[in-house]
Parts: sequence; structure tokens; C-alpha cells
Amino acid sequence: MSNAKERKHAKKMRNQPTNVTLSSGFVADRSGKHYNGGGKPFQAQKQEPHSGTSRQRQIKMTPRSLAEPDTNEQSSSKLMFKKKGGWKAGPDGTSQEIPKYITAATFAQARAAEISAMLKAVTQKSSNSLVFQTLPRHMRRRAMSHNVKRLPRRLQEMAQKEAEKAVHQKKEHSKNKCHKARRCHINRTQEFNRRQKKNIWLETHIWHAKRFHMVKRWGYCLGERPTVKSHRACYRAMTNRCLLQDLSYYCCLELKGKEEEILKALSQLCSADAGLTFAAVHCLSGKRQGSLMLYRANKYPREMLGPATFIWKSEGTPGSTSENRQLWIWLHPTLKQDILEEIKTVCQCLEPVRSAVSIPSPPPTLSQEKSQTEMTDEKIGKKRKRKDDKEDPNPVKKIIGDGTRDARQPYSWMSANTGIIISDLSLEMNRFRLIGPLSHSILTDVLKAASVHTGEEDIEETPHHWWIGACRNAASVALHRRQEAIFELLGGITSPAEIPAGTILGLTVGDPRINLPQKRSKALSNPEKCQDNEQVRQLLLEGVPVECAHSFIWNPVICESVTENKISDQDLNRMRSELLVPGSQLVLGPRESRIPVLLIQQPGRVTGEDRLGWGSGWDVILPKGWGMAFWIPFIYRGARVGGLKEALVHSQYKRAPSIPGDFPDCPAGVLFAEEQAKNLLEKYKRRPPAKRPNYIKLGTVAPFWCPWEQLTQEWESRVCAQGKPSVDSSPSGEESNLRRQESPKAPAPSAKAGTAVDNPTEPEVMDTECQDQPGMKRVTDRGAPGNHAVLTRSQLCVLRSRKLLKQLSAWCEPCAKDRRAARWAPRQGQHELTGEACLALTDRFPRALVWVSLSLLRKGSPEPHTMICVPAEEDLLRLRQDRQYCGPQEPRHSDPFKSMIMKQKEKKKVEKRQNRGRAAPEGPAAGLPEARQEALTQGLWPGALPAVTTHCSRGLLGYVTQGDFSMAVGSGEALGFVSVTGLLHVLSSQPAAERGLVLLRPPASPQYRFARIAIEV
Repeated sequence: MSNAKERKHAKKMRNQPTNVTLSSGFVADRSGKHYNGGGKPFQAQKQEPHSGTSRQRQIKMTPRSLAEPDTNEQSSSKLMFKKKGGWKAGPDGTSQEIPKYITAATFAQARAAEISAMLKAVTQKSSNSLVFQTLPRHMRRRAMSHNVKRLPRRLQEMAQKEAEKAVHQKKEHSKNKCHKARRCHINRTQEFNRRQKKNIWLETHIWHAKRFHMVKRWGYCLGERPTVKSHRACYRAMTNRCLLQDLSYYCCLELKGKEEEILKALSQLCSADAGLTFAAVHCLSGKRQGSLMLYRANKYPREMLGPATFIWKSEGTPGSTSENRQLWIWLHPTLKQDILEEIKTVCQCLEPVRSAVSIPSPPPTLSQEKSQTEMTDEKIGKKRKRKDDKEDPNPVKKIIGDGTRDARQPYSWMSANTGIIISDLSLEMNRFRLIGPLSHSILTDVLKAASVHTGEEDIEETPHHWWIGACRNAASVALHRRQEAIFELLGGITSPAEIPAGTILGLTVGDPRINLPQKRSKALSNPEKCQDNEQVRQLLLEGVPVECAHSFIWNPVICESVTENKISDQDLNRMRSELLVPGSQLVLGPRESRIPVLLIQQPGRVTGEDRLGWGSGWDVILPKGWGMAFWIPFIYRGARVGGLKEALVHSQYKRAPSIPGDFPDCPAGVLFAEEQAKNLLEKYKRRPPAKRPNYIKLGTVAPFWCPWEQLTQEWESRVCAQGKPSVDSSPSGEESNLRRQESPKAPAPSAKAGTAVDNPTEPEVMDTECQDQPGMKRVTDRGAPGNHAVLTRSQLCVLRSRKLLKQLSAWCEPCAKDRRAARWAPRQGQHELTGEACLALTDRFPRALVWVSLSLLRKGSPEPHTMICVPAEEDLLRLRQDRQYCGPQEPRHSDPFKSMIMKQKEKKKVEKRQNRGRAAPEGPAAGLPEARQEALTQGLWPGALPAVTTHCSRGLLGYVTQGDFSMAVGSGEALGFVSVTGLLHVLSSQPAAERGLVLLRPPASPQYRFARIAIEV
């Protein structure tokens, strides 16, 4: 009997008494018997049917000896199976004759017991379904669940009993599940604190959670994308209106100390060859925001840590006589730990200072809050058992900002030698980004400069004593008036891109909730505000003066006071309800909050020749606790909110690398690639083999990650093997020889793997050596702690030298622009594309990558991990003959591992059948080879990768990291990295008129498409 039939039979017999056996189409026990009233076994015997129109059965009764033992009865009692043609004997081939005489009283008593058991089984429910649920579906009605009279009369009595029973058995709901208890402030805040112990919430988290798809990344709970379809709408907002993003998850590191000591320490982490440094003139004065790339101390151009932006506190601070300077460094959360440790090392700040970053506690004390919690628990009941309340040092109420910080850990460090103090200000401030041409118009509508305090107002009514002290200083009042005048001029400017990049404007504003409109509106630019053309022209050329960059947000004491003295929304709404004229302006007077803010201009797209200034906007830095107070007014003025996906699209359209995915030489970028490869591999395995692409047949060796190390090593060895005769004539022949002698040793494993592919008779040897997935093995090796040092010691780097990037950019242009490039070449000190120039660059950066942008010539939409390949001569020839030629196709590759996978599947089935009847302890031993078999996935390359540059018919040059259809240009665009050595080799071999043409092929497609490569500086 099969398992399904056994379960069905057991379900049917679960409510039957033990002395009754119901007959069915199958019998579990073939030696079972049916007894009559006298306790004698009986059995039916097949008789030949009589002739006629109907069939009749004849039962032959034969007497049996009562003295026969019971064992003989059991052995001789067999069941008859009813089959076509009459009754037939059981499996043993014998039949049992029933007795000739029975005792009536005993027989009736036995039948009565069976009848009562049958009635009990009929009346007793065999499932948890209600009476009305036992009816056929076409007879059910919705009202049957609460109206008994809707049921048939024969079932109404049973339904009424069920309803009465349900009323008595209905459990009384605990009070902590009611709506009032869930909305209780103390209990809800405790629940929110518990839910963000692992992933911190921003101040706008609840607003995002109702409207966005939330993801847990980098220790935060962030909004990924809106729940509504808004891809095009967000692009239109970035292009024509305004897009709002919450960047409060970015980390801020503060350095305090003497300017010379700070510059001396931080100069080891950056290089002027890659762009700006901390000592840039405009940035050092506090007038502009700067951006740069940070490396490990004195390790440029390798061992990169990540990009960062920095702001110096302006020197022209009124009333300031201190020689110390303040510096803010803003970082992505994935880069914070590595950069913080490196800064602590170069600044020699190893001594922790626990009291440097003050985390304000809420007004109630800890004992008061615990007593309130106990009273609340007595009233509403505990939702969860809180056994660790005594061990938790954090207060019950959420501390605005990073409330999940452990008070026992230091967040400030000091150096006794240099006098520098490093503080971690993560989540101590809010940072919002407004992108689009109407961002400054929304700012001027939402933010209103704070009114200057006069002596006539009552000082005791206002809690903002810091603002009263500032208003008593004439220089501070004059600076505030000047900042207000410059801020008003922003409302008439067409786009933020007209203002110098990185301009900083400090301001003190009033509470934006007071001017909140009753309905949502759209803010528009007002050119009438720019009637004074001279001031506007000076603002557009020179930017904001240094003095106007001052803001009180640099003072942590003032920020703490502003956060603590904020008027709650409940009190503000109560005061609005008490107005004599509903809807009129609410005037708070001296009780109105004054909030110091910092406005930073974001330049948008600054590279290339087209769409300059696209995506520009403003960043607003606020004190903590004021996030939602500014967030809602921004939305009510017409700003559209975007998430992480919109931030990625913004960086893609600016053709700028995104953090951390587009930094392969950074530790955070390596970890991001590992996580991405793992997620893509799991998604690939979830689909059946027939519904997913076979990457081996498509010639894609790494569909989920980019093997940068192997790519650069193979191009280095390939070019070195071709250029050996020209080494002696080069100026740096000795250094080149040393590097070329060492480089060919690296790709040796790949060469062996490549020979295994060419020879189909060797796949089994390759499989026994490595049993891991292609992406996972590589990813796991990279993520291992022991291999981190190997990665940091490797020669892989990204070329970021401004001078060399300009040189490569000029070489990538075709001959149509050679005249203009030749005209500017003497001024820029550029050289022609010669063998000596290429050799000098490859000797300095043998394993370097370069950031490139790709635009497709015809149709096509690239995607991440798309391969950038070298076109063959016949491809360029066909393109010259036919300008509508799309591109070649990759021939289909053979899958040498398919037969091996099929054999392993068959072997797995056989082992599963053999292990079905074994005991449980044998399971792990039997499952060990199965785990090894699962390492082979159909469609993915197992083990070490073959030679990636020569695996396909077109040589591999690099990979795409960002790619999609661009609504800005109406065609496909892509961003990625290519090998510098391979790029120079390709450019030198291509004709001048077709220089810069490459082929793009997605991982799951055999079609190549032409694209033009460009390096924008």
C-alpha cells in the first residue's frame, strides 16, 4: 500500500472504536478477520453466477469444529476482494467458510455495538470545519456564518449548538492588542526601540514605511523605491521640478584642532594628482564644499578607502578668537569604519574621550520612566516579557538621533601629541537633498529667515537664549541680514547649476511648520526677485561670500538646545485650534523656534560636453529632531520623494560612479560585489534549469560578478608577450623587464582551466579539483579574512590621475575631433598615441582599470555585468559597408559539464532509493556526497574560471557596472571599467576614424552591439 493510501485510510479510521473495522477498497492488514456474533470468523467464497439477466451469489455454509485452535482460525481466515466477475479469493489463494448456525442474542448484541459506533462516527465531526462549511460550495452563502436560519433545517440545530459553544469558548482579548494600547506613547516607543536595535531608523522612517519598499542595508532601514509606479515621474522631477531624498544615513566625522596639524595628518590620505585635497583654497576658507578620494596613508594610487566630501568651518566667524578649526568629513556608511581607523592612525588619536559627544537624555529620569512603564503594564498588560530591562542601560524613550548607541563605547578620540579631537557625529544631524531646477524655489518658500530679537520682547517667555545673545551682537545681526538678502536672491535664479559648485550658505530660520499651507502646491521660480542684476551677477560669478557661510549649527551646545526646546506637533495643533479665525497665520512671537541650517549647492553633472549641470540641487543640513518638521513642508511645496533606486539613477545619468558598487579597488566595493553575487546566484538557483539561461553555452564565465583581478592579469601578460622585442628600446626597459617576468605567473591556473574547456575529455578532472560555484568560490575567497591582505597587496587599482585621464580621453576620440584635440594638445601637454607613450603608462599602471562611459550606436539596452569586448576587423568592415549593421553574434558553446550533472542526478536518485529504508544515523554520512553534487549547477561554470579575455570569439576588455535605457538621450547608455592595458592595445590597433568603437554583450544574450567608449574628465 502506498503512503498516500495509508494516510487516507488512517484519516478515515481515526474516530472509529477499536473493536470495529470498516471495509474499504484496500486492506491494511491482510490477515485481518470479521467475526460474527458468536465470535466465529467468517469469509465469503466466490460462486459461479447463475445464467440469466442478473447475477446472484450463493453462500455455502459449512460447519466448523469449535475445538479448532485460534491460531488455525487466523491462518485460515482470508479476505475476499470484490473484482470484476464476482468474489475472488485473497492473495493466499484459500477461502474461509462461515458457520452454519449462529446465536441470535450474541449476534444482535455485536451488531448493536457496531450500529452505535457508526452513528457516533456520523454525528462526530472529523475536522475543524463548521457545519455550513460541510455543504457543497454551490449551496454556501455568506450569511450562513452568522445566521443559522440560512442553513438547511436538518443542520440548523447543529449550527445553533456550534454558535452557543463558540460564544462560551471565546477568549477574552488581552488589552495590549486593542487599538488604544497599541497607540499608547510609552509602549509604542518601546516597541520602536526594540525593532531598531539591529537596523537604525531615520527620523522619516515611518513616513517612508507607509509609501516605500523598505530594505535593510548598511545597518539602517531605508526606502528603496516608492510603492507606486514613478520611474518616469522621478526622472521628470529631477529634470524639470524637484526630487527630495533623505541622506541622513550618511556618516559625519568631525576633526577639531590646529589647521596645520590637521592638514599635515590628512595630507597622507590624498594626492593632488587625483584632484582636490583638504588644503584647497576655496574649501579651506569654508566657502565651498570639496570632494576627494581617500587612500591608506602614503599608498596612492593603490589601497583606496573610498570617496568623501568635506566642509571647513568658515574663518570669518563673528566673536570667535580660537585658533582651532573644525572639519566635517561626510562618508557613506560602508566606508566609515575603514576611514575612521585610518584617520585615527594618522592623527595619532588613540585615547578615547567619552564626554566629547553629548547624547542628551529626555526630560523624565530613568526611574520615572520605569515607574511609568510599570503602571502602563499593569493597565494594558505586557506584550512581551521584558527580562533584560535591568541590563539595558538605554532609557525607555527614544533618543533623537542615534538612540541605539551603546553608552559604554567611545565616540570621540583625542591625541596628546597633535591636539586633534576626532568625533563621530553620525545621526547627530539630518541631511536632505533636493535635486532639480526648482529646488532653490522650494527652499525659499519653505525657509523663512528668523526674526531678530528686540529688547521689547519678554526674555522669560522664550527658551532660545542663544538667539537672544546672538541678537545682542551687532556683527551677528548684520551678518544675519546679509545672509537673508542673499537667500532671497536664490528664488529668482533659473537653476542651481548657475551658482558655483559647492557653494555654502549658512542661515538661521524659523519653524517651517508655521507657514505650512493647507493644501499641496507647486513652488515656481520668481524672476521678479532678481531685479538687482548687479547683485545677481556677482552671486553667480563669485558665489556666496566667506562670511555668509557661517552657521550656528557648528556649535553642538546650540544644536542640543534647539532639539530639546522644539515645540511638539500636538502643542502646535492645539494653538492652531485656539485661533479666533481658523486658518489664519499662527504667531508665536518669542516662543517660536530658531533653527540653524546649512545650505550646500550640489553641482550635478560636471563632466563631458552634454547636459552640463543636470541633476544639480541643494543639500540641507539640520539639527537632529527636526527631520519631519522640514520634510512635510518640502513635500507640500511640490517636491517628489525618491529612494535608493532613484539615487542610483541620478548617479547614472550624471555618469558618476555610485557608492560602493562602482569602486572595485575599495574594501566596501569588494564586499558589495560579494553580496550582490550571492543574491544573484540564489535567485538563479530558484528558477528551474529550463527557465533560466545556460551561461556556459552562451560563453559567459562570470554572469554575477566581475573578475577584475584576472582580467587585468591576463591583459598584462598578453601585452607583455606580444611586446617583448620592443622592451630593449624603451626608456624604462629594466623596470618593464622586472614586471614582465613576474606577471605571466599569475594567470597560470586560468590557462589550465582554459585547456580543460578546449579538450572535452578533461571536465571530470577539473570538477574533482574544485567543487564550488563559479561566483561563490571567487566571492568566498575574496571575502575571507586571510585573503584580505592579498587583495590589498595586489596591484589592482583604478586610474584617477587627472592628467592621465585627460590624455586617455583625447586618445579615445575618433579622427573627426583630432583637429580640435591637436589644437588643444600643446596647451594641455598631451602626447600622441604612440608605442612609447602607451608603454610608459602601462609600466606605471600595469594592472589598472579606468572608468568609462558607453553610448550605443543603435538599439540595445545594456545591463549590469554586460561584457565590453573588442571588435574584430570583419566587424568594423561590415559596419563600414552597412551603417545599420547591429553587430555579430557569439557562436554557441558546448557544455562539457551537462553529462556529468545528469550522471550525478541519476546517482543521487539511486542513493536516495537505497537510503530510504536506512536508519537515521546513516543520514549524514549518506548526505555528504549529495552536498558535493549540489555544488555543480547546470548553466554555471564550476571551479576556477578559464581565460576570461580569450574565452569568447571577441576579446574581453571590461565589464559594465551601471546600464539601462537613458531617457535623457533616448538610447542605451552604460558605465563601467575597462583594463587600461587592454584599452591602449585596442586604441593603437584601431583605425583613426573608428577609434573608440567597442562591442557590448549582455550575459544572457549572444548578440553583440556596437558602442562608443568615452572617458569624461
